[in-house]
Amino acid sequence: MANTLVIIGHPNAGSFNHALAEQYATGLRAASVDASEVRVIDLAEREFELLPTTRGDLRAPDGDTSHLEPRIRAFIDDVAWADHLVFFFPQWWGTYPAVLKAFLDRAILSGTAFRYGRGQISTRLLEGRTARIVMTMDSPIAWNRFVYRNAAETSLKRATLAYCGVRTVGITRLTPVRFSTPEKRAAWLEQVRRLGATDASRPRRAVAAASASAG
Repeated sequence: MANTLVIIGHPNAGSFNHALAEQYATGLRAASVDASEVRVIDLAEREFELLPTTRGDLRAPDGDTSHLEPRIRAFIDDVAWADHLVFFFPQWWGTYPAVLKAFLDRAILSGTAFRYGRGQISTRLLEGRTARIVMTMDSPIAWNRFVYRNAAETSLKRATLAYCGVRTVGITRLTPVRFSTPEKRAAWLEQVRRLGATDASRPRRAVAAASASAG
């Protein structure tokens, strides 16, 4: 089964996004996924410096991360370990919260996620991985599409994940949250739990499976 990394991109602990992520993990584990195959990064904990202060904070030459702070190194190791990444976040001001952007800036680096070549084409170092996006918002689906141009998910899916070789297999938009009833939220939680159960059957990427067999 795929190593699954759940990333919660809400800055406040106890948010509805946290509840959604918990239900997703419940769905995974109920489908007989070993707990060691699920890791969670909760960005509400903010145990890292959000802003890079030097050029070195944005690079890992030849994959060397020894100059980075321990929590950032752990993030990078988690991404490398994962076969499947699942992002939970609210849409704020048409995009995702600053804490998730900080995570991407600090943990998705040249040298570990992609490598610049001599030309304009970079090497995708996260090839073979998949991702799922689950986002909450108050905007109607049509407004998000035609006015915001799906900015949050497009930025994450195309400008970040695809650039590094990660294929997004699904985007779930839950809206509107602001006026949702307890019954509606319960239905969303169940919907996401089922997504977890479905993703439990995802195979490990070929490189990871080969490495495990060799070990």
